[in-house]
Amino acid sequence: MNDIHRSLWGILFACGIAAISGTAGHAADESPWSEDIRSAVRIVAGTNKVGDAKLRAGIEIKMQPGWKTYWRYPGDSGVPPQFDFSGSENLKTATVLYPAPHLFTDETGQSLGYKERVIFPIAVVPQQPGKPVRLRLKIDYAVCEKLCVPAEGRAELMLGAGNSAHNSELSAAEERVPKQVTATQAGLTARRVNTGTKPLVAVDLAAPAGQPVALFVEGPTPKWALPIPKPVRPAPAGRAQFSFELDGSPPGTDPKGQVDLTFTVVTGDRAVELKTRLD
Repeated sequence: MNDIHRSLWGILFACGIAAISGTAGHAADESPWSEDIRSAVRIVAGTNKVGDAKLRAGIEIKMQPGWKTYWRYPGDSGVPPQFDFSGSENLKTATVLYPAPHLFTDETGQSLGYKERVIFPIAVVPQQPGKPVRLRLKIDYAVCEKLCVPAEGRAELMLGAGNSAHNSELSAAEERVPKQVTATQAGLTARRVNTGTKPLVAVDLAAPAGQPVALFVEGPTPKWALPIPKPVRPAPAGRAQFSFELDGSPPGTDPKGQVDLTFTVVTGDRAVELKTRLD
């Protein structure tokens, strides 16, 4: 083989390696879709840097037009997603974060969730820092149009340092996760306004003028199923007011006892989450 041929083969070989490397890098951005008739699930990677204590990833669910899935608390009906990362390699913890949900109202009542597409961000902590994590996911969830249908998905992705084509979408989903604040920072108070087996709870909070405000409440454990607070109008300028019955508590709960509540406040594109105690 003469020098010209060697040079051409060298260039072709180098280009082939570059193409393979580029394909592999792109493939590592996401897992294949785990599909059923109405929806599909995959894992997407975020851009991660060498030395990051946590790796960023997301669980993406896409649904057919008109279909929805649920938040961690589904509301009047529905099933929250269940995430299982057992079988993952070099995984210490995987914390799933929930973007602020939408409120849906139909003939079955009110529910909380996401329509047609959602990314749940994941904060992944490796067991051995600095080494890749092979993330294996099993997810049980429900998708609904007029009726709810159970769904299951499985996905696997190797996470490590590197850029991702999905980073901007993942970052947008992370921005929609409610920020942690205190009740004082949110200007929120909650109090019982009567007594009985289902006391009425009144909530008052600061609210910017001219923007719609949605309020969601959760009990101290997933066994609680509190109603979605209803707005009270008119409210004073710069305030929003809601009320709900302290209903849906587990059997044996004292309706007059202390209760730790978690509130999610959605104002336009901004969402915050806070905890407070109802005395």
